[in-house]
Amino acid sequence: MLVYFDPWIAGVVMPTLIIIGLMIIPYVDTNPLGSGYYTWKQRKFAISTFLFGFVILWVSMIIIGTFIRGPGWQWFWPGQTWDHNRLIYEVNRDLPDIFGIASNVGKIIFGAIVVGGYYLLGGFIVYSLFRRYMRKDFTRMSLLQFSMVQFFLLTMVALPLKMALRLLWHIKYVWVTPWFNV
Repeated sequence: MLVYFDPWIAGVVMPTLIIIGLMIIPYVDTNPLGSGYYTWKQRKFAISTFLFGFVILWVSMIIIGTFIRGPGWQWFWPGQTWDHNRLIYEVNRDLPDIFGIASNVGKIIFGAIVVGGYYLLGGFIVYSLFRRYMRKDFTRMSLLQFSMVQFFLLTMVALPLKMALRLLWHIKYVWVTPWFNV
């Protein structure tokens, strides 16, 4: 995650959010059946969310960081020799720079709009998916439970999206501020 976020976000904030998100799954689960145990038939969403958060966002990040990332955070496939002199000519740019925004205040406002828009649009998508496909769970959830599920689910999805932005389009940061970069 250090390649895709600021060090304090990648080393403290995101791992903490992943751990807290995995810990709240039993508390936001409203299924009254099977108190104390989890079966795939009764809790498909909770189990698949946990597996995505733990296996994809936690274990795979450790495997990628340990075995695949080499010197200079460059990508080396297993069995490939780590060449310390290898140069990659990739220009990573910030999203506000692509749109021609040069002032710091403009970058802060633009980034806040992009991140806020992601959470608003993503929240609407999660809301409509829950209403359509998980109607019973949605009606049993309180506003606090649904808000927590929505926030942590969107944050979990944001990590692979940010990785895709960096790997496919060489976008380094979406929100650039003097204090942090996302």
